[in-house]
Amino acid sequence: MQVSPARYSRSIDWVTVLLYVILVAMGWICIYASSYSPDAPANPLNSMTFDKLMAFNWFKQLLWIATAGVLIVVLLVVDYKAYDTLAYALYVGMIVLLLVTMVVARPIAGSRSWLELGPVRLQPAEFAKFTTALAASRFMASINLRYQDWRDQLILAGITLLPPLLIVASNESGQALVFGALLLAYFREGMSPLILLLLAVAGVVLVLALMVPKMWLVAAFTVILLAVLGLNRRVLRHHLPLAIGVWVAVIGMVVGVDFFYNHVLQPHQRQRIEILINPSSDPLGKGWNVTQSKIAIGSGGLVGKGFLQGTQTKFDFVPEQSTDFIFCTVGEEFGWMGSLVVIGLYLTLLWRIIYVAERQKSVFGRTYGYCVASVLFFHITVNMGMTMGLAPVVGIPLPFFSYGGSSLWSFTILLFSLLALDAYRKQDLVR
Repeated sequence: MQVSPARYSRSIDWVTVLLYVILVAMGWICIYASSYSPDAPANPLNSMTFDKLMAFNWFKQLLWIATAGVLIVVLLVVDYKAYDTLAYALYVGMIVLLLVTMVVARPIAGSRSWLELGPVRLQPAEFAKFTTALAASRFMASINLRYQDWRDQLILAGITLLPPLLIVASNESGQALVFGALLLAYFREGMSPLILLLLAVAGVVLVLALMVPKMWLVAAFTVILLAVLGLNRRVLRHHLPLAIGVWVAVIGMVVGVDFFYNHVLQPHQRQRIEILINPSSDPLGKGWNVTQSKIAIGSGGLVGKGFLQGTQTKFDFVPEQSTDFIFCTVGEEFGWMGSLVVIGLYLTLLWRIIYVAERQKSVFGRTYGYCVASVLFFHITVNMGMTMGLAPVVGIPLPFFSYGGSSLWSFTILLFSLLALDAYRKQDLVR
């Protein structure tokens, strides 16, 4: 059954569209502020040629926003069934593109992750999130994750892990970490919470092993094991091998963290962890970005210094401020209140995406909606965390805010493909 354009228009979730427009507009304002120079012409659009305007990130972002508008129309016009039908084909095509990128891409900052198409540079890793979310959702729509055997679990793990492994091989670790957020969507569809718990415990153990003497940790975890066995006889009778296995794994991580840190992580990755643990260890070197970002955010106070009045921003104290560190522009020029508004908009968007996901009639649509929410949640929390010194600098953009065509396009595709599925949800068949 075909849907009339008027009825289809009414079916679009315009609240989400409005949130998108507001965030993109606010992001462009911050990009303009971060690239503003007091010596620039008062009205550059009238006094500069196109070639000169292309030197400004704010102008190039305007072009990306315009092309994103065209992309939105295409995403909403395409038959909603295409997202399900072409999921695996798009995934395979993206795997091929990642392999090609590793071979032909020119190294930029040590990473072979950018394809140069004339004056335009695109990062396939950004779009791999979309194709992986589609493929994983398609696969999960054909199984019941809660009751499937280990073969299906391994297939899902393979679909999820292959793209980040290729991204890591191109020396782009930050983008690879994002795929771990898809576990939150899988958890919604029945994945055991034990997996999330084990991963969280592993992360805490690794961090502690870097900060606390290892003998203390070995002694502490041994005491915990003995206490559990002594206080709970049921564990002692029925789960002794499992308890000992967990203890061995934890001790193995504690003992092996030095090898992983010194021989697996690359020098720049080790430096980022060191800066997170001790920001003052290299304040004029690797810690410069985070230090200046924190100064910018803190100097904004309650209401900020005002638009185009931020000294850290205006005098380029924060490198990469229009991309990875765009949030410190919000903090300096619009203060705590402005930051609270931005965070509130993101929380509202995430809530709305989850609301849209929950009202889907198909497992595919619901799972894909949660994948979108999970990817955005990871980007938002990690990006804001690294600008405030609460997370390592891993080089991922703030959705809809950071400068860059690849990131804006990829987040636009993620969001509006979900809205396209949602607009046709009454025609979906429960799978």
